[in-house]
Amino acid sequence: MSAPPFALLVEEHWRDVARLARALAGPVDGDDVAQQAWAQALAAYPPAGPLRDPRAWLLVITSRCATDVHRARARRPTPVEEVPDVPAGGADPALGELAEADPVLWDAVRALPGRQRTALVLRYVADLDHAGVAVALGTTPGATRRLVSDALGALRRALAEEQDVDGRTTSRRSR
Repeated sequence: MSAPPFALLVEEHWRDVARLARALAGPVDGDDVAQQAWAQALAAYPPAGPLRDPRAWLLVITSRCATDVHRARARRPTPVEEVPDVPAGGADPALGELAEADPVLWDAVRALPGRQRTALVLRYVADLDHAGVAVALGTTPGATRRLVSDALGALRRALAEEQDVDGRTTSRRSR
């Protein structure tokens, strides 16, 4: 099986790349990340041998480009007049418009360890299956299932604690 022409690949997967780029890098850097991902994909295309999963291949490139943006952002100092006593609140630009939908949930997602957070975003935002996430993270599908499961468990605990703190009781099924 030969690889499809690159233009066909772009036509078929540009929405997935753009969506993941915005979810991982935010609305400001998302378009740049998507453009960088397409440039890197074009430079590497066709890879050595046929593409088994072109969508996963593109999303791996996109997630690596987003990681590069986060690393570059972390190296740039931000000048301020006064150092605040508490960190600034609000939506995290790295999560883009998704953080505005449910800020409590995305605060809990931000608190996850890096690999769990990345696995969760690739699984549910980019809609990759466990095998695709495994390719993106360089792990096995079993390890990916465990990362996603651990991330979901941590989110459930964090959200249950948040509800308890707010004075609301969590509804639990009685056995």
